Amino acid sequence: MDSQAICDKTVLVTGGAGFIGSHLADALAPHNEVRVLDNFSSGDRSNVPDNVTVVEGDVRDPIALQEAARGVDIIFHHAAVVSVSQSVDAPRASNETNLDASLLVLEQARQEDARVVVASSAAVYGHPSELPVPETAATDPTSPYGVQKLALDQYARLYEELYDLPTVALRYFNAYGPRQQGPYSGVISTFLEQARAGEPITVEGDGEQTRDFVHVSDIVRANLRAATTDAVGNAYNVGTGTRTSINELATIIRDATESSSPIVHRESRQGDIRHSGADISRTKRTLGFDPRISLECGIRSLVEGTRLSPIHDDAGSLLDPVGEGRSAH
Repeated sequence: MDSQAICDKTVLVTGGAGFIGSHLADALAPHNEVRVLDNFSSGDRSNVPDNVTVVEGDVRDPIALQEAARGVDIIFHHAAVVSVSQSVDAPRASNETNLDASLLVLEQARQEDARVVVASSAAVYGHPSELPVPETAATDPTSPYGVQKLALDQYARLYEELYDLPTVALRYFNAYGPRQQGPYSGVISTFLEQARAGEPITVEGDGEQTRDFVHVSDIVRANLRAATTDAVGNAYNVGTGTRTSINELATIIRDATESSSPIVHRESRQGDIRHSGADISRTKRTLGFDPRISLECGIRSLVEGTRLSPIHDDAGSLLDPVGEGRSAH
């Protein structure tokens, strides 16, 4: 397979109607046979491109998974319960989707002899022991969600070692972009809603906590790289390598929306991680991945309701993660 392009493949995206999964389907559909497996519990059917085969079903259902994965070359596994608080409230239920179903995906991939790219998370690190956080940092999750993603990381590595199944785990930091919605969509969506409505932008704590915000188009590019790398059986951080304080974020959003909203502070969340930022040197070196969307540019595209300019990968293939001719919202 070309190390920098995916063409003429049969590809399955689990959770392909959701935030990141639908952008992957957009990028892959022009040059591949793409299938999406989604139960639409949180994803939206309108996110899925017209030229993609939709299998409506639950990733926990072996029969639906078998139907969706039959004959595939690559599986991008993004179906998940992504809410940390939901995993705390209902750890068994989130485990069924985030871990039990992931094992079904890995087993099905063995049957199909398919490569697997799994969506992991910076939540595996918990409170980071060092900054920026390398993949070799201590893993100490603070939620069932983090534990489940760490176990998925380890299973992906083990399946490569035991069964020679080509797997890659991508540890996303703070993802944002078009189609991110719902009560767990993140601080950027919350701040944008508040700024547009002229309401106070509410910062939890002193606002000096930092995060690594990575645009979904960069996440898509990392997935495409992971699907073609020779360095399988490993986990890679996906971020920008730049930390932004929540106070800075609030100011960027207020300026971009030309809002007069005041920035106010409220009580911090108990157990909130103070600082988080990715060391992406291994991802750059091994996957050839470089983030291209600055936070200011990404937020401006959200505010203006326009998609980002098409992105050309190093191989010259056109990557348009937002979707040709489709609105960014």
